[in-house]
Amino acid sequence: MPATLSPAPSALPRDASRILELAARSLFELFEDASEGMLLVDRDARVVWINDPYRRFLPALGFEREEDFVGHPVSDVVQNTQMHQVLRTGKPILIDLLSNRAGTFAVSRIPLRDAAGEVIGALGIVLFDQTSHSLQPLLAKFARLQQELDDAQRELAAQRRQQGDGQRRARYTLASFVGSSPAASEVKRQARRAAQSSSPVLLLGETGTGKELLAHGIHAASPRAGGPFVSVNIAAVPDTLLEAEFFGVAPGAYTGADRKGREGKFRLADGGTLFLDEIGDMPPGLQAKLLRALQDGEIEPLGSNRLVPFDARIIAATSRDLPQLVRAGQFREDLYYRLNVLPIQVPPLRTRRGDIPALIEVLAEDMLHRGSQPPELTPAAVALLAAQHWRGNIRELRNVLEQAALRADAGALDAEPMEALLRQSGLSLVQPALPPEPPPQDAAALLRPLGEQVAELERRAIAAALQATHGNKLAAARLLGISRATLYGRLLEPGDAPQKP
Repeated sequence: MPATLSPAPSALPRDASRILELAARSLFELFEDASEGMLLVDRDARVVWINDPYRRFLPALGFEREEDFVGHPVSDVVQNTQMHQVLRTGKPILIDLLSNRAGTFAVSRIPLRDAAGEVIGALGIVLFDQTSHSLQPLLAKFARLQQELDDAQRELAAQRRQQGDGQRRARYTLASFVGSSPAASEVKRQARRAAQSSSPVLLLGETGTGKELLAHGIHAASPRAGGPFVSVNIAAVPDTLLEAEFFGVAPGAYTGADRKGREGKFRLADGGTLFLDEIGDMPPGLQAKLLRALQDGEIEPLGSNRLVPFDARIIAATSRDLPQLVRAGQFREDLYYRLNVLPIQVPPLRTRRGDIPALIEVLAEDMLHRGSQPPELTPAAVALLAAQHWRGNIRELRNVLEQAALRADAGALDAEPMEALLRQSGLSLVQPALPPEPPPQDAAALLRPLGEQVAELERRAIAAALQATHGNKLAAARLLGISRATLYGRLLEPGDAPQKP
């Protein structure tokens, strides 16, 4: 423990000075016992001491030995530190959120003064870390917002580079994948993890879920972000042209071929990422050549006997059931295993309905940028859109919004005309809007007996089922997967006499 600092000179009685010294010592010991870690820096912002709890952060910060940390400038060993500001201003930072390689923490920073009142150092206290249950939601939200900000900054930087050099670049980052629901957050977490690897990524999911956007985002978050991003939609290229599209054409390979030859997508993606969209539609004859290229890191242009090396990270995507295609003999099993190193299942829109209002805002903004006036929707219309099945996912939602913009009259579009528009757009079954979520509750409300909370959830689920079946109790019971008698029992208020089903 560092030496106790002397109290400032004054006319205080001797007992008062001793009490101040004891108080300073007691407070220091209290902080050391109650905190997750402490460190001291001197007036030159060098780390001079850390306590035992703080030592557990050293491996995450990149240090195996304490001597590689203590004695060094704090800015060199702790990312995003604000200790310099405390030393410069002499003012404490009592509560702050710090995010670095070790995680996200709630911290305090307190200046230390000598007997003359001069700042001679600073004390840093880790109050809570990400394992603290009491502050975990706050720290997790801060970390997510910081990550979104970093992604947005990378997206802006990528756009500037694209405008400056005219090369093939990713147009989106992971921040462009709109949504904060558990399903959306999980897929972005997996994508960020995949971005740090060089292994092939396989994006699986229904059409319109945002697989291509995620491919752009993985590239933008990867060490290859400075390289090209090249995309090939296999379903959009005729089978007879796919080999030339992939591997290129040697000069004069066939009659009418370019005398200078043509670079294939593999060579264009050299040093970057090659995105193979709709990989499940690749013809069997080309699958073997693709597998060999991926295994050997070499391609053979059409009409050439020369092997050309390439260095491109592969991201593939499909809306088809690849294992079923493998079992049917329509997709090579060895190619499937070569691509399925880092699979990511992109969730359909119906599993993240809470993201639909935010998606509507983003799609409306995109319509404005494209010169189209987006529709104005009432909360009831938005709730109705959030309840639909969306077989075409985000692509279908965009189509409905564009139709609403063309057909809506002046003023906000309410639920009833929106329901009519949904039927006109081809939806055979329009789902009713879900009951509104209850308002946020304070901690005391959340500590109600579990039985009360479960009963409330049951009532909301039964109300939604009855609304969806227009009051048909038998159909509602089937929808909920319970018997009709059970449904009648749940509908009874306390004290009511049982009814015959």
